[in-house]
Amino acid sequence: MNNEDKTLLSLDLHCQMIVEEYRENLPIYKKMQTIVMERLHKALEEANIIVNGLESRIKAEKSLIGKLHLKGSKYNFLSDLTDILGARVITYYTDEVDKIAAIAENIFDIDWQNSVDKRKKHELNSFGYMSLHYICRIPKSIYEDPEHPEINELRFELQMRTALQHVWANIDHDIGYKTGVEIPPAHLRNLNRLAGMLELADEQFSRIRREINDYRRQVQNLVDSGNFNEIVLNGDTFRSYLTLNPFRPLAERIAAVNQAEIFYDNISNYFQLFQVFNFKTIGDIEHFKNDYADAAFQFAVNQIAGTDLDIIAASVALQDLFIVYILKNGFGIKGLETLYNTLGGNEQANKERAQQTFERAKKINIVSSES
Repeated sequence: MNNEDKTLLSLDLHCQMIVEEYRENLPIYKKMQTIVMERLHKALEEANIIVNGLESRIKAEKSLIGKLHLKGSKYNFLSDLTDILGARVITYYTDEVDKIAAIAENIFDIDWQNSVDKRKKHELNSFGYMSLHYICRIPKSIYEDPEHPEINELRFELQMRTALQHVWANIDHDIGYKTGVEIPPAHLRNLNRLAGMLELADEQFSRIRREINDYRRQVQNLVDSGNFNEIVLNGDTFRSYLTLNPFRPLAERIAAVNQAEIFYDNISNYFQLFQVFNFKTIGDIEHFKNDYADAAFQFAVNQIAGTDLDIIAASVALQDLFIVYILKNGFGIKGLETLYNTLGGNEQANKERAQQTFERAKKINIVSSES
């Protein structure tokens, strides 16, 4: 007789029957596990929610026997145990827990009477256990097998918590329970202080994300309204500005010279160049675009006229704008070197390239007398 059988025999007859029922239903629980995980994964993907973790487990027989030793009198049948199958969704932010809950409510049948929102408990040491726990069934609307109606009858537990709550629960469980030794008050106080700090961090991460999203919406509204002079230039505002395709008209004008196709490449790296030349607002970029568009077109025509180029990168428009801006404002060859080094990295060849660009621009009277 192996150890598991000996442990099983230590249970009363009623609990032994529950264990036998568990063994018979293991294939059902494994099928339920597959269905639950597939549906959750699909729903999260459709909602475009990125989570820290999506996991599940079927309670091991040894764990079930241990539970029955402690609380076997509570259960009449295996179906009374709601955590044989457990699934867990671990989010990055506290406000996403409610989003996951709403998704779960749309997928599964929720046993509200036995579900519990542990976030509403406010004990000092409760941080790691502030999960939202739903007791669920798989509805026939998403899966039905007439030969195994148990799939729609047996319940499972779905936990939803943040990554910090999850980490803390594991740490607290390891420190507080596995040793079986009562924690001295001084250590318990320190653990509770850390739990409070993590709870505050959880709240602040969500708050900061909300404020950043609000800020980005405000920026986008300003960009859409055309109040460019009021918009401070930074990475977020520049990305929002680019959604307007502000340099597309010039790119199309240049491409039309050769009836060329336009390749719309990424121009987000020009943000660094605007910083180097001390642009402060999106309005500064608008003035830059409008003031130098004709000269940039003239320079581009000089470059491509007489060639058979039939594909032109959209970034040519912005690069040519910078070339004429640099040369008309007296930054000269050094300024052109800065342009090429910023966009492509510091290379010795950029000096020669800058000299060639300068000479070409000089021939068509784009260079200022100060350059």
